[in-house]
Amino acid sequence: IYSLVSSVSRASREKAAATSAVSYIMCRIIKSAAFSLPLLLSSSSKVIASAFLTNPHLGSTTTTRRNMSRVSAKASLDQEIESFVSKEGFGEVVSSKPMGSSGWASFRRVEVSDPDVPDFFVKSSSRSAKDMFEGEALGLKAMYECSQGEDGLRIPKVYHYGDYTNGGGSLLIMEYLQLAGRSDDRALGRAVAKMHLAEPTAEAGNPNGCFGFNMDNTIGGTPQPNGWTKGGSTQDWIEFFRDERIGHQLNLAGDSYCSKLWQNDIAPRLHKLFENVEVKPSLLHGDLWSGNIGSVEGKPTIYDPATYWGHHEAEWGMSWCAGFGKSFWDGYREVIPEDEGFLDRKPLYDAYHQLNHYNLFGGGYLSSARGDLESLKRFLDVM
Repeated sequence: IYSLVSSVSRASREKAAATSAVSYIMCRIIKSAAFSLPLLLSSSSKVIASAFLTNPHLGSTTTTRRNMSRVSAKASLDQEIESFVSKEGFGEVVSSKPMGSSGWASFRRVEVSDPDVPDFFVKSSSRSAKDMFEGEALGLKAMYECSQGEDGLRIPKVYHYGDYTNGGGSLLIMEYLQLAGRSDDRALGRAVAKMHLAEPTAEAGNPNGCFGFNMDNTIGGTPQPNGWTKGGSTQDWIEFFRDERIGHQLNLAGDSYCSKLWQNDIAPRLHKLFENVEVKPSLLHGDLWSGNIGSVEGKPTIYDPATYWGHHEAEWGMSWCAGFGKSFWDGYREVIPEDEGFLDRKPLYDAYHQLNHYNLFGGGYLSSARGDLESLKRFLDVM
């Protein structure tokens, strides 16, 4: 819990603490429900399909066609995987095992005959690679490049993504990682800091050292615009976050109170939050909450990114749903010390994710976003 201005009362801080705690709990509940829903729907679909097959009063034509479609899609996927393995000289496919699905993609673990090649984790979808996998693939590639070294994050290597040769679907092939739960938080903090300090390069997808990303992606299910800025200055960042982050989410939310507060009282004075601070482009995961953090053989990993290049402090806009404790912050601050005004800027970055959660789930997230914006106004009023 952070204090924005010295004049904030003890009662206000206690209220903020309670709100943050409730937000964290609700975040975990809603996100868990969101991730469980595809599995529930999948189970329901199996029950319904079974009923169609066993009820003599219901036609079986539709079910038969769907089954044929699934068989055809699997055959196309198998062909694409076999073609990739052969083309890359990885031998032959030894096994290809289903690993479940979500509401929008299916997953497989693929083993090849070459003993020097790791197993692959394959995502497939009936939609195009542009819609489904390009953003994730480019984000993972950038994170992989910026996390090299013994003390870096363990990011899976992306081998291939694209549409099926004959159409009808797409796939993403990456290194298979045996994920485990969160382990050493100090190591996690240091590894994330290392990624944030990585220089923007062509290999990492940012040859000009600007803010943004080389394509728009999504934050949860919300479109996230990432058009490149003209340069990599603090002012470039301020304009990017003003328009492509808060402004964008406010347009989607349609809340007149928040929009007026932002446009009239905060956006014109946003530069004051960055006085005496030099903002440089850092590669961000973009959606770093507890559900996207794990470990691989004891080494920290983060996944399911909403990647872009931005101010490293923007990474902590989801910290209210991440459970970062003293050990994590000790590790991170060993590498990147806290800048002056960090706590004063934090509600700015929290507001982006609170607004996004409102746009995704509705409910009390709007109240939390209003509180963040009101805190910014109060701070700017006393500067």
